[in-house]
Amino acid sequence: MMRGRSDGAQKKRLLTSVAVVAIFVVVLYFYFGSKSNGESALEYGSRSLRKLGSSYLGGDDESDLSSKQDEKFGLEDGEDGIVSKSFPVCDDRHSELIPCLDRHLIYQMRLKLDLTLMEHYERHCPLPERRFNCLIPPPAGYKVPIKWPRSRDEVWKANIPHTHLAHEKSDQNWMVVKGEKIIFPGGGTHFHYGADKYIALIANMLKFPNNNLNNGGRIRTVFDVGCGVASFGGYLLSSDIIAMSLAPNDVHQNQIQFALERGIPAYLGVLGTKRLPYPSRSFEFAHCSRCRIDWIQRDGILLLELDRVLRPGGYFAYSSPEAYAQDEEDLRIWKQMSTLVERMCWKIAEKKNQTVIWVKPLNNDCYMERPAGTQPPLCRSNDDPDAVWGVNMEACITPYSDHDHKVGGSGLAPWPARLSTPPPRLADFGYSSEMFEKDVELWQRRVEHYWNILSSKISSDTLRNIMDMKANLGSFAAALKDKDVWVMNVVPKDGPNTLKIVYDRGLIGTTHDWCEAFSTYPRTYDLLHAWNVFSDIEKKGCSGEDLLLEIDRIVRPSGFVIFRDKQHVIDFVKKYLSPLHWEAVADPTPDQDQEGDEIVFIIQKKLWLTSESIRDTE
Repeated sequence: MMRGRSDGAQKKRLLTSVAVVAIFVVVLYFYFGSKSNGESALEYGSRSLRKLGSSYLGGDDESDLSSKQDEKFGLEDGEDGIVSKSFPVCDDRHSELIPCLDRHLIYQMRLKLDLTLMEHYERHCPLPERRFNCLIPPPAGYKVPIKWPRSRDEVWKANIPHTHLAHEKSDQNWMVVKGEKIIFPGGGTHFHYGADKYIALIANMLKFPNNNLNNGGRIRTVFDVGCGVASFGGYLLSSDIIAMSLAPNDVHQNQIQFALERGIPAYLGVLGTKRLPYPSRSFEFAHCSRCRIDWIQRDGILLLELDRVLRPGGYFAYSSPEAYAQDEEDLRIWKQMSTLVERMCWKIAEKKNQTVIWVKPLNNDCYMERPAGTQPPLCRSNDDPDAVWGVNMEACITPYSDHDHKVGGSGLAPWPARLSTPPPRLADFGYSSEMFEKDVELWQRRVEHYWNILSSKISSDTLRNIMDMKANLGSFAAALKDKDVWVMNVVPKDGPNTLKIVYDRGLIGTTHDWCEAFSTYPRTYDLLHAWNVFSDIEKKGCSGEDLLLEIDRIVRPSGFVIFRDKQHVIDFVKKYLSPLHWEAVADPTPDQDQEGDEIVFIIQKKLWLTSESIRDTE
């Protein structure tokens, strides 16, 4: 009897094992066999097949992805160029992973950070062996984003399934949940009744014509610090003003993610210990509406950083209780702040109700006339005010260049003429007006070529958020001036620091090191333009595979990437089309200008979904 029971148990175990193996084979068949082309979505199997790349967690990786490809780009994996690798899908809880702004990483690394200085909101990147090597999945129910300009006022709730801000800020009209959508009425902490009315009020305070803040094209670039969901910046766009809306990944999580989903320019960052990633004299106007920043801390270092990025004659609009409240603490802060800005040579342009607007001097005269020993001091003569990547802030005043001092301002043309007028700071790089104009013409031709290739895939409202990963003088973005898009112009930290030229043309951007992850949420850009970016990181010994995964993280499903690089780089990218679920829009084409050996290759990211997700073809 005992033996019979044992044989029966063995048979049951055998049948169970066979069933498990059969199920596994079926799952693998559907996983690898159901990849579809064109517009159809890819759907993955059960949760058990989706895991976080173990190399990111610092564990042992037994998959064939354990060794990153840090060697020279090429076809090392076989003569046919086919990659035998496949990328696992990250766990669902990492659908919003920002590798260099990841709180879990900070905890794991046990970094000793000063929370009072906001160091925990600054960039802290994982070491190469701890980077993720998996594909970031979209959230359950992800839908193709609503098109601009409708997206300014509404987004799909499924794409950013976070409604806590709607409840927390319900009395301030930040956002409202309405069925499957999140609605943005245009309110803010200080402007409950709409950003448009608030913007007109500021323009009226400054006596600008027609209550238009752009002041005849003289106000073009704006810096909105502590921006919330960026409604202030969103409503500036209709006045031909572009704002860099900045906020950290703090207790108001996802505010920048909402801004980018809405199609509004925004960037994750904080006023902490490092300089902002923008050159000196970048913005005509700065804005803080109850941004909860202690401006007088550390000898006013944060306000001095704001001063660094403001142009001569630039404005700072400050709407906060300190500007009007009469209680003892607010009066104390107001007195200290007023004394500080007076020593910085700022003057009150206007003060009304709950808002004060200061204006910077046009030249260095006031700085030179201050009594000896006045604090804050002028920055050292050998300080480079445009060096920003990883550079600590300093509590000093950045004086103007000789040119700006002599002309009493930046000498920039009003918008839109500014876009095509050679800016004075071209001389800092030894560039002539003729070189500038040739660059403009070159990129106009190149962008026309790109759009010809994309013509069968896009319509007038397909693209909104665009990133130029190596912007140089910003001529790629300038060539898109007639399209309803905005461009984040990225200038790599190792090359010529031309970001100030980008800003002088009335465009916006940031500095970055492409050996690291970018400070943005997943699925935030419709198109990325990578001009020789891979060739550049190859020279530095950085991983091309890491960069491909980072590009995939940033680009939206159904979005595009334009590669313009050497042939061996294009061959390298082509190897990864299947593992990344990308498809070629067209065959690679040689440089139309015949000025080098660059090849153009455009891909589209497929909309693949996890098992619980559905696709909505709006």
